[in-house]
Amino acid sequence: MIISDIIYLLSIWLLGRYYYYLQRLGVVMKMNFNLNLIQTQKLVMTPELKQAIEILQFNSIELNEFIQEEMLSNPVLQKETPVEETAVAKKEEKDLYDKIDWKDVSNDYRGGDGSGKYYDPSSEEINYDNFVASEETLIDYLLNQLQLTYLNKKDRIVAKYIIENTDENGYLDIDSDEVIKKFSIDREKYDEILEVIHSFEPFGVCSRNLKECLLIQIKVRGIDNDIVHQIIENYLDDVGNNRLSHISKAIGCTIEDVKDALLLIRDLEPKPGRIFSSARDVRYITPDVIVKKIEGEYVIIVSDSTAPKLRINSFYNQLVSDGEMNGNASDYINKKLISAFKLIKSIEQRRNTIYKVVKAIIEFQEDFFEKGTVHLKTLILKDVADQIGVHESTVSRAISGKYMQCPRGLFEIKYFFQSGVSSVHGDGVSAESIKTIIKEIIDNEDPHKPISDQNVSDELNKLGIKISRRTVAKYRDEMGILSTSKRKAY
Repeated sequence: MIISDIIYLLSIWLLGRYYYYLQRLGVVMKMNFNLNLIQTQKLVMTPELKQAIEILQFNSIELNEFIQEEMLSNPVLQKETPVEETAVAKKEEKDLYDKIDWKDVSNDYRGGDGSGKYYDPSSEEINYDNFVASEETLIDYLLNQLQLTYLNKKDRIVAKYIIENTDENGYLDIDSDEVIKKFSIDREKYDEILEVIHSFEPFGVCSRNLKECLLIQIKVRGIDNDIVHQIIENYLDDVGNNRLSHISKAIGCTIEDVKDALLLIRDLEPKPGRIFSSARDVRYITPDVIVKKIEGEYVIIVSDSTAPKLRINSFYNQLVSDGEMNGNASDYINKKLISAFKLIKSIEQRRNTIYKVVKAIIEFQEDFFEKGTVHLKTLILKDVADQIGVHESTVSRAISGKYMQCPRGLFEIKYFFQSGVSSVHGDGVSAESIKTIIKEIIDNEDPHKPISDQNVSDELNKLGIKISRRTVAKYRDEMGILSTSKRKAY
């Protein structure tokens, strides 16, 4: 008998003795296997549900891009064209066709040489509405001035590189050492080239910081004021913090002298490149939902441009109905039809959910639509979710990145979900309403004696709004309103 067998038998004997003593001590061990059937419930994310959730969360741009991709991969999908527009277009096309004098058209063609239509440029009227005016950019303007300088070819290449690395505000967007290393020039040559560029219009362009930009402008304008020069050199931070008394003590002049110097400084341009800002940089928002008040009632329109309607292409639908395709083709079209139906259903579900959410918002925030921002109430996702019978996450996805146009203006739908504080009447007052009141109080203050955050808090408490000084300071900062010391006018 080998050692392994001995160890095995010994372990069996020890286990048996262990089990025997446990029984004598009253400890019962039951070792067996059971097969039990247990019924449980769990949420399974089906592909259809996953697609519906994604589509609901898409904003208008993402949704249109998604639909375009689906239409490229699914031939049975087609955007729905309004019947009225199609009928009008066909009628106009027919009327135009009937008005054409085909005899005159035939005379416009040369006979026999096969050269096609005869074109007489002198007979064509130029319509300037078809032309788009080109807009000169800041870099183009600077490069044009560069051609008129005395710089040699190598220096112009360096200057061109510097100009092309200027941001939209006119400041250099590149490190000086990088330029010096790239073109193997010394610091003196770099400063010489940069000084030439600083002589270009608009003055102050291609500066490395605000201080340099303002110093260039006072030099060009011939402002020979020592106080102005010292403030720009050393006290711009104090100017931003409205510490005029500190500046006057440091320079050794009166506050009136500092105020006169600041008038000259404020006349300078801190962003010389913005005069070249283009109208093409403006971005417009297309509302997902349009709310109109018609005969005393609010009508909700979910925009078709942000949630386009799709339909099944009648050609493929007819092929399936006629049964004229073989097995593989039929299976392919049927698969695409099922996918298309799911997509159409998801988009329609998205439209209905957004409609319900906006309808609930209008009911909760009716005072806002009737009376204005001051009457905006506190609202959370759960309130709307309970109203329309969905989960809070569904409401969150439905309002994400979507906008509403109403008689009060264009708002992101999230705007209507406001936190706030309580009032003495037990109602909630939204943060946006409080901000509006704070702004009105500060707008009516004496600029020489600006009201403090504590005094604003006291005024709001008089109106029945329970709010602390710290919360007032928080809302003031969010609105970009300066503190009391910075608002003070000397």
